[in-house]
Amino acid sequence: MKVHLKTLGCRLNEAELETWAQAFQKSGHQVTRQAETANLIVINSCAVTQDAARKSRHLIRKVHRENPSAKLIVSGCYATLNQQEAEALLGVDMVVSNKDKDQLVDKALSELNLDTMPSMSTEPGAISLFTRGRQRAFIKVQDGCRYRCTFCIVTVARGDEKSRAVQEVISEINALHQQNINEIILTGVHLGGYGSDLGLNLVDLIKAILAETDVPRIRLGSLEPWELTDDFYQLFDNPRIMPHLHLPLQSGSDTVLRRMARRCKTEEFANIVTHLMQINPSFNITTDIIVGFPGETEEEWQESLEFIKHVGFGQLHIFTYSPREGTKAATLPNPVQETIKKQRSQQLHQLGDEMRLKFYQDNLGQQFPILWEGYSEPVGADRQRVFGYTPNYLKVGCVISSEMSLENKTTVARLTAINDTYILADLADGELL
Repeated sequence: MKVHLKTLGCRLNEAELETWAQAFQKSGHQVTRQAETANLIVINSCAVTQDAARKSRHLIRKVHRENPSAKLIVSGCYATLNQQEAEALLGVDMVVSNKDKDQLVDKALSELNLDTMPSMSTEPGAISLFTRGRQRAFIKVQDGCRYRCTFCIVTVARGDEKSRAVQEVISEINALHQQNINEIILTGVHLGGYGSDLGLNLVDLIKAILAETDVPRIRLGSLEPWELTDDFYQLFDNPRIMPHLHLPLQSGSDTVLRRMARRCKTEEFANIVTHLMQINPSFNITTDIIVGFPGETEEEWQESLEFIKHVGFGQLHIFTYSPREGTKAATLPNPVQETIKKQRSQQLHQLGDEMRLKFYQDNLGQQFPILWEGYSEPVGADRQRVFGYTPNYLKVGCVISSEMSLENKTTVARLTAINDTYILADLADGELL
């Protein structure tokens, strides 16, 4: 059987696709990139915004229209929050809610009439299509969230916190590393809540990964800033832990943060940033900002802008607020006018570009080990530009001979100049790390 997997939304959804791909292949089925030739299509949907829900519906209809003979399973947050609607969409054979995601492959193979003969059950090789030919993989370590930020529907959709066993995570990482995966990203709905149901915490998991795996690079997905403990900071003494964190701020105004039910004030956030920069002056801190949250006054907006400038993030992920049915924020008074939200978003995008370029500038002249991607583009007749990432997650482009291959290799490069969306670099030496 040929299985095609699609996703919308967050990195956690991507991690779940990789898990399903492994499970389908272990059951003897083939994962394919071609949706039009698949016997079974699985869509991991999103509902973080109303627009995301709309895109999920559109994708489901499009997939069925292009391959009407394939069985179609829909999972994810849209399918969980709008189960009856999803079940009613043309072509949908099964809806698997978030709480049953761990059983999705078993349900597909046992409940759908898939008259197929496994052809790969004894074949060795890479387990997951989503890691083959790549150098990094997302590792889902937990699901669910105990917090209820007033703007967030995802925690409602995902349910209670549930962590994977440490040894299960380690086994997955070791298997991926044997497939030449050199970088893993730990992800979860509430990554900092890992182990709350196991009597453990995220630091325990990371220490176990450092001790029991050899994967060279370990990155962390989005972390709530109020959960960074003293022993967490000490993890960065190990060079395998990459000096980049995505810490969602959401607003630089304390009064807005209170309406959002966020648990970190701006002063506490600033102290975290100071601590991280003391650990490593090149530490890259990126964040999420919501523009136009209900009741956001001009004074609060200016407070937010000034605080964001003060912190100096490496990159901003900017979201214009839109009401989401089922959240407390959707019931709050004094919505911000769309024209004002648009103006503020433009201001913030401009500031974000300025901060990103400044962070690029601050890193010029330094040498970093770069893990190179497989993608390249031709430069003249006999040269190519290859791309990779520094430990602090700066995208780097380097021109090399067309005869040379650096895919999935790590070499030292010196950052030389800025080219808008990435940094130009020269190889510092020919040695591989």
